[in-house]
Amino acid sequence: MTGQKADFEPITGDGRPVAEQPVYTRGQLALRNGQDRDEIWVGFRGLIYDVSRSRLWKRGNHYEHWAGQDLTRELEKDAPHTANVFDRFPVIGRLA
Repeated sequence: MTGQKADFEPITGDGRPVAEQPVYTRGQLALRNGQDRDEIWVGFRGLIYDVSRSRLWKRGNHYEHWAGQDLTRELEKDAPHTANVFDRFPVIGRLA
């Protein structure tokens, strides 16, 4: 979707536009895996989503997918659902 704007702005955890969300490194994302801290975050297509409230991610994993990492390649390759599955979760940052 290069050069095209999305039909909507993703929801964010603090109400700021996505472009103003903080940037996190992969190392910082890795700490939010549901094991080391209470936060459960996943990266997808350059954005970081907070999935902490999802009962499906409570243990830091959902089927064969683990929180605290960029799941773009995994989900685009073999997920049984579409990318809009993250639409219900707030964007809390951008992946560096």
